[in-house]
Amino acid sequence: MANLKVGKVVHYYEKIGVAVVDLNKKLKVGDRIKFVRGGADLFEQEVCSMEFEHKKIDSAKKGESVGMKVDQKVKNGVEVYKIE
Repeated sequence: MANLKVGKVVHYYEKIGVAVVDLNKKLKVGDRIKFVRGGADLFEQEVCSMEFEHKKIDSAKKGESVGMKVDQKVKNGVEVYKIE
């Protein structure tokens, strides 16, 4: 399986478990992603929902910053890869 870097976490809202991700590739609901820090895999999950400017969306493109619910706590700078 090839992994394609799609973005980076720029903020994490701990109380609601949401990460803000700056995208450099397209991402859509249903994609399988993994979070990586310093070359080590942290965890994998499916993109269940995304928001852009406080509106639910099904897909986002390069250059957008999206909020997404994450299964575990993440820190700023964590890289996001799409699992293909």
